[in-house]
Amino acid sequence: MSSPRAASPLPLTTTGAGPHGVVTRGALTDAATHPEADDAGTRDRVRTLVVEHGPIDAAGIAAIVDLTPAGVRRHLTALVAAGEIAERPAVGNVPRGRGRPPREYVATAAAQLHLPDGSGALAAQALAHIAAHLGRDGVASFAQERLVEIERAYRPVVEAAGPDVAARAAALADAMSVDGYAASTRSTSRGGLTLLQLCQGHCPVRTAAAEFPELCDAETRLIARLLGVHVQRLATIAAGGHACTTAIPVPTVATRAAPEAPTPDTSAPTTHSATAGPAQSRTSHHEEGTA
Repeated sequence: MSSPRAASPLPLTTTGAGPHGVVTRGALTDAATHPEADDAGTRDRVRTLVVEHGPIDAAGIAAIVDLTPAGVRRHLTALVAAGEIAERPAVGNVPRGRGRPPREYVATAAAQLHLPDGSGALAAQALAHIAAHLGRDGVASFAQERLVEIERAYRPVVEAAGPDVAARAAALADAMSVDGYAASTRSTSRGGLTLLQLCQGHCPVRTAAAEFPELCDAETRLIARLLGVHVQRLATIAAGGHACTTAIPVPTVATRAAPEAPTPDTSAPTTHSATAGPAQSRTSHHEEGTA
Protein backbone atom coordinates (compact mmCIF):
# COMPACT_ATOMS: atom_id res chain seq x y z
CA MET A 1 0.00 0.00 0.00
CA SER A 2 1.51 3.27 -1.04
CA SER A 3 1.86 6.11 1.43
CA PRO A 4 -0.59 8.99 1.06
CA ARG A 5 0.72 11.88 -1.04
CA ALA A 6 1.13 15.21 0.58
CA ALA A 7 -1.49 17.69 -0.45
CA SER A 8 -0.12 20.21 -2.92
CA PRO A 9 -0.59 23.92 -2.17
CA LEU A 10 -3.51 25.63 -3.80
CA PRO A 11 -2.53 27.35 -7.04
CA LEU A 12 -2.12 31.04 -6.45
CA THR A 13 -3.73 31.95 -9.78
CA THR A 14 -7.19 30.58 -9.06
CA THR A 15 -8.48 33.53 -7.08
CA GLY A 16 -8.44 37.27 -7.43
CA ALA A 17 -9.25 40.34 -5.42
CA GLY A 18 -11.79 39.78 -2.70
CA PRO A 19 -14.51 42.10 -1.40
CA HIS A 20 -13.56 45.75 -0.93
CA GLY A 21 -10.43 45.24 -3.00
CA VAL A 22 -8.77 42.92 -0.45
CA VAL A 23 -5.77 41.25 -2.06
CA THR A 24 -6.09 37.46 -2.14
CA ARG A 25 -3.86 34.61 -3.29
CA GLY A 26 -4.34 35.19 -7.03
CA ALA A 27 -3.73 38.89 -6.70
CA LEU A 28 -0.52 38.20 -4.80
CA THR A 29 0.73 36.14 -7.74
CA ASP A 30 -0.17 38.93 -10.16
CA ALA A 31 1.60 41.42 -7.91
CA ALA A 32 4.76 39.35 -7.92
CA THR A 33 4.66 39.00 -11.71
CA HIS A 34 3.55 42.56 -12.50
CA PRO A 35 4.35 44.74 -9.48
CA GLU A 36 3.89 47.99 -11.37
CA ALA A 37 0.36 47.02 -12.46
CA ASP A 38 -0.58 46.06 -8.90
CA ASP A 39 0.90 49.31 -7.59
CA ALA A 40 -1.16 51.36 -10.04
CA GLY A 41 -4.27 49.34 -9.27
CA THR A 42 -3.87 49.87 -5.54
CA ARG A 43 -3.34 53.58 -6.06
CA ASP A 44 -6.53 53.76 -8.13
CA ARG A 45 -8.36 52.00 -5.33
CA VAL A 46 -6.96 54.40 -2.71
CA ARG A 47 -8.02 57.38 -4.84
CA THR A 48 -11.53 55.98 -5.24
CA LEU A 49 -11.84 55.42 -1.48
CA VAL A 50 -10.84 59.02 -0.78
CA VAL A 51 -13.48 60.16 -3.26
CA GLU A 52 -16.14 57.89 -1.74
CA HIS A 53 -15.35 58.29 1.97
CA GLY A 54 -13.37 61.51 2.30
CA PRO A 55 -12.41 63.01 4.58
CA ILE A 56 -10.72 59.77 5.61
CA ASP A 57 -7.41 58.96 7.26
CA ALA A 58 -4.76 56.40 6.32
CA ALA A 59 -5.89 53.96 8.99
CA GLY A 60 -9.44 53.96 7.64
CA ILE A 61 -8.23 53.25 4.12
CA ALA A 62 -5.82 50.58 5.36
CA ALA A 63 -8.67 48.71 7.03
CA ILE A 64 -10.56 48.51 3.73
CA VAL A 65 -7.73 47.56 1.37
CA ASP A 66 -6.00 45.26 3.87
CA LEU A 67 -2.71 47.15 3.81
CA THR A 68 -0.64 48.66 6.58
CA PRO A 69 -1.15 52.37 7.26
CA ALA A 70 2.46 52.92 6.16
CA GLY A 71 1.75 51.20 2.84
CA VAL A 72 -1.36 53.33 2.34
CA ARG A 73 0.54 56.52 3.13
CA ARG A 74 2.95 55.78 0.29
CA HIS A 75 0.04 55.89 -2.16
CA LEU A 76 -1.50 58.90 -0.43
CA THR A 77 1.78 60.81 -0.71
CA ALA A 78 1.94 60.10 -4.45
CA LEU A 79 -1.68 61.19 -4.95
CA VAL A 80 -1.07 64.41 -3.01
CA ALA A 81 2.00 65.12 -5.16
CA ALA A 82 -0.12 64.56 -8.28
CA GLY A 83 -2.69 67.07 -7.00
CA GLU A 84 -5.47 64.47 -7.01
CA ILE A 85 -6.12 64.53 -3.27
CA ALA A 86 -5.45 67.10 -0.53
CA GLU A 87 -4.08 66.50 2.93
CA ARG A 88 -5.30 68.45 5.95
CA PRO A 89 -5.33 68.21 9.75
CA ALA A 90 -8.00 65.83 11.02
CA VAL A 91 -11.04 67.55 12.50
CA GLY A 92 -13.54 66.31 15.06
CA ASN A 93 -13.03 63.88 17.91
CA VAL A 94 -9.88 62.21 16.65
CA PRO A 95 -7.73 60.65 19.38
CA ARG A 96 -4.25 62.17 19.44
CA GLY A 97 -1.16 60.43 20.65
CA ARG A 98 2.51 61.00 20.30
CA GLY A 99 4.25 61.62 17.02
CA ARG A 100 2.70 62.91 13.86
CA PRO A 101 -0.62 64.79 14.25
CA PRO A 102 -3.54 62.91 12.67
CA ARG A 103 -4.17 63.80 9.04
CA GLU A 104 -7.10 63.17 6.74
CA TYR A 105 -7.55 63.28 3.01
CA VAL A 106 -10.14 64.64 0.60
CA ALA A 107 -10.40 64.48 -3.19
CA THR A 108 -9.61 67.44 -5.45
CA ALA A 109 -11.11 68.34 -8.82
CA ALA A 110 -8.22 66.49 -10.51
CA ALA A 111 -9.43 63.23 -8.97
CA GLN A 112 -12.76 63.67 -10.74
CA LEU A 113 -10.99 63.25 -14.08
CA HIS A 114 -10.54 59.55 -13.26
CA LEU A 115 -14.27 59.04 -12.73
CA PRO A 116 -17.15 58.74 -15.21
CA ASP A 117 -18.18 62.12 -16.63
CA GLY A 118 -21.44 62.92 -18.38
CA SER A 119 -20.71 66.56 -19.17
CA GLY A 120 -19.78 65.75 -22.77
CA ALA A 121 -23.10 64.02 -23.38
CA LEU A 122 -24.90 66.95 -21.74
CA ALA A 123 -23.13 69.41 -24.07
CA ALA A 124 -24.10 67.31 -27.09
CA GLN A 125 -27.72 67.31 -25.95
CA ALA A 126 -27.66 71.09 -25.53
CA LEU A 127 -26.28 71.54 -29.05
CA ALA A 128 -28.92 69.18 -30.40
CA HIS A 129 -31.54 71.39 -28.77
CA ILE A 130 -30.03 74.46 -30.45
CA ALA A 131 -29.94 72.67 -33.81
CA ALA A 132 -33.58 71.62 -33.47
CA HIS A 133 -34.75 75.19 -32.88
CA LEU A 134 -32.19 77.31 -34.78
CA GLY A 135 -30.73 74.88 -37.32
CA ARG A 136 -27.07 74.16 -37.95
CA ASP A 137 -26.43 77.87 -38.46
CA GLY A 138 -27.41 78.33 -34.83
CA VAL A 139 -24.84 75.73 -33.80
CA ALA A 140 -22.16 77.46 -35.90
CA SER A 141 -23.04 80.80 -34.30
CA PHE A 142 -22.76 79.29 -30.84
CA ALA A 143 -19.41 77.66 -31.73
CA GLN A 144 -18.07 81.02 -32.84
CA GLU A 145 -19.34 82.88 -29.79
CA ARG A 146 -17.86 80.43 -27.28
CA LEU A 147 -14.38 81.18 -28.63
CA VAL A 148 -14.59 84.94 -28.10
CA GLU A 149 -13.34 84.79 -24.52
CA ILE A 150 -10.72 82.17 -25.44
CA GLU A 151 -9.36 84.38 -28.21
CA ARG A 152 -9.28 87.36 -25.87
CA ALA A 153 -7.19 85.34 -23.40
CA TYR A 154 -4.82 83.81 -25.98
CA ARG A 155 -4.12 86.85 -28.13
CA PRO A 156 -1.80 88.72 -25.72
CA VAL A 157 0.24 85.53 -25.26
CA VAL A 158 0.59 85.01 -29.01
CA GLU A 159 1.30 88.67 -29.77
CA ALA A 160 4.07 88.70 -27.15
CA ALA A 161 5.90 86.05 -29.21
CA GLY A 162 6.44 88.55 -32.04
CA PRO A 163 5.81 88.26 -35.79
CA ASP A 164 7.54 84.89 -36.36
CA VAL A 165 4.86 82.31 -37.18
CA ALA A 166 6.71 79.42 -35.54
CA ALA A 167 7.19 81.38 -32.33
CA ARG A 168 3.52 82.39 -32.31
CA ALA A 169 2.44 78.79 -32.83
CA ALA A 170 4.66 77.63 -29.95
CA ALA A 171 3.18 80.30 -27.68
CA LEU A 172 -0.33 79.26 -28.69
CA ALA A 173 0.48 75.60 -27.96
CA ASP A 174 1.71 76.54 -24.48
CA ALA A 175 -1.45 78.51 -23.77
CA MET A 176 -3.67 75.68 -24.99
CA SER A 177 -1.77 73.17 -22.85
CA VAL A 178 -2.55 75.22 -19.76
CA ASP A 179 -6.23 74.75 -20.63
CA GLY A 180 -5.81 70.99 -20.97
CA TYR A 181 -5.34 70.56 -24.72
CA ALA A 182 -1.91 68.86 -24.35
CA ALA A 183 -0.72 70.88 -27.36
CA SER A 184 2.69 70.94 -29.04
CA THR A 185 4.25 71.96 -32.35
CA ARG A 186 6.48 70.03 -34.77
CA SER A 187 8.12 70.95 -38.06
CA THR A 188 7.76 69.00 -41.32
CA SER A 189 8.73 69.59 -44.95
CA ARG A 190 6.60 68.84 -48.00
CA GLY A 191 7.35 69.75 -51.60
CA GLY A 192 10.04 72.23 -50.62
CA LEU A 193 7.63 74.05 -48.30
CA THR A 194 8.25 74.11 -44.56
CA LEU A 195 5.11 73.23 -42.63
CA LEU A 196 4.49 73.50 -38.94
CA GLN A 197 1.97 71.23 -37.26
CA LEU A 198 0.01 72.26 -34.20
CA CYS A 199 -0.97 69.02 -32.46
CA GLN A 200 -3.57 68.84 -29.71
CA GLY A 201 -3.39 65.52 -27.87
CA HIS A 202 -6.60 66.12 -25.94
CA CYS A 203 -9.97 67.57 -26.92
CA PRO A 204 -12.09 68.74 -23.97
CA VAL A 205 -15.21 68.85 -26.18
CA ARG A 206 -14.64 65.66 -28.18
CA THR A 207 -18.03 64.13 -27.33
CA ALA A 208 -19.97 67.14 -28.59
CA ALA A 209 -17.59 67.75 -31.51
CA ALA A 210 -18.08 64.20 -32.78
CA GLU A 211 -21.71 65.11 -33.48
CA PHE A 212 -21.23 68.80 -34.23
CA PRO A 213 -18.02 69.45 -36.24
CA GLU A 214 -18.92 73.15 -36.24
CA LEU A 215 -16.95 73.29 -32.97
CA CYS A 216 -13.82 72.09 -34.80
CA ASP A 217 -14.37 74.48 -37.72
CA ALA A 218 -14.66 77.46 -35.39
CA GLU A 219 -11.48 76.43 -33.56
CA THR A 220 -9.60 76.17 -36.86
CA ARG A 221 -10.62 79.72 -37.77
CA LEU A 222 -9.50 80.86 -34.32
CA ILE A 223 -6.03 79.38 -34.86
CA ALA A 224 -5.77 81.14 -38.23
CA ARG A 225 -6.75 84.50 -36.73
CA LEU A 226 -4.28 84.21 -33.87
CA LEU A 227 -1.37 83.17 -36.09
CA GLY A 228 -2.24 85.56 -38.90
CA VAL A 229 -1.87 82.92 -41.65
CA HIS A 230 -4.08 80.48 -43.50
CA VAL A 231 -4.12 77.08 -41.78
CA GLN A 232 -5.57 73.70 -42.66
CA ARG A 233 -7.00 71.15 -40.26
CA LEU A 234 -5.63 67.70 -41.11
CA ALA A 235 -7.26 65.53 -38.44
CA THR A 236 -9.43 65.75 -35.34
CA ILE A 237 -9.90 63.51 -32.33
CA ALA A 238 -13.66 63.84 -32.78
CA ALA A 239 -13.35 62.27 -36.25
CA GLY A 240 -11.23 59.39 -35.00
CA GLY A 241 -7.71 60.83 -35.17
CA HIS A 242 -5.19 60.30 -32.41
CA ALA A 243 -4.75 64.09 -32.20
CA CYS A 244 -6.23 67.29 -33.57
CA THR A 245 -3.60 68.31 -36.13
CA THR A 246 -3.43 71.67 -37.92
CA ALA A 247 -0.96 72.44 -40.74
CA ILE A 248 0.60 75.90 -40.64
CA PRO A 249 2.70 77.21 -43.55
CA VAL A 250 5.90 78.86 -42.38
CA PRO A 251 7.45 81.45 -44.75
CA THR A 252 11.13 80.84 -45.46
CA VAL A 253 13.77 83.53 -45.92
CA ALA A 254 13.62 83.04 -49.71
CA THR A 255 9.86 83.57 -49.89
CA ARG A 256 9.96 86.60 -47.61
CA ALA A 257 12.57 88.48 -49.73
CA ALA A 258 11.39 90.51 -52.71
CA PRO A 259 12.42 89.04 -56.09
CA GLU A 260 15.42 90.68 -57.71
CA ALA A 261 14.82 92.89 -60.75
CA PRO A 262 16.05 91.35 -64.03
CA THR A 263 19.40 92.69 -65.32
CA PRO A 264 18.92 94.67 -68.57
CA ASP A 265 20.49 93.16 -71.69
CA THR A 266 22.82 95.92 -72.99
CA SER A 267 23.96 93.92 -76.01
CA ALA A 268 20.73 94.52 -77.94
CA PRO A 269 19.52 97.98 -79.07
CA THR A 270 16.76 99.52 -76.99
CA THR A 271 13.43 99.77 -78.79
CA HIS A 272 10.97 101.99 -76.96
CA SER A 273 8.12 100.93 -79.20
CA ALA A 274 8.20 97.35 -77.73
CA THR A 275 8.79 98.15 -74.10
CA ALA A 276 7.72 101.68 -73.44
CA GLY A 277 4.34 102.46 -72.02
CA PRO A 278 1.86 104.93 -73.53
CA ALA A 279 3.17 107.85 -71.50
CA GLN A 280 6.74 107.29 -72.66
CA SER A 281 5.66 107.04 -76.34
CA ARG A 282 3.72 110.28 -76.11
CA THR A 283 6.77 111.99 -74.64
CA SER A 284 9.00 110.83 -77.51
CA HIS A 285 6.60 112.16 -80.19
CA HIS A 286 6.27 115.45 -78.35
CA GLU A 287 10.06 115.85 -78.34
CA GLU A 288 10.25 115.10 -82.08
CA GLY A 289 7.58 117.66 -82.84
CA THR A 290 9.35 120.42 -80.95
CA ALA A 291 12.85 119.69 -82.20
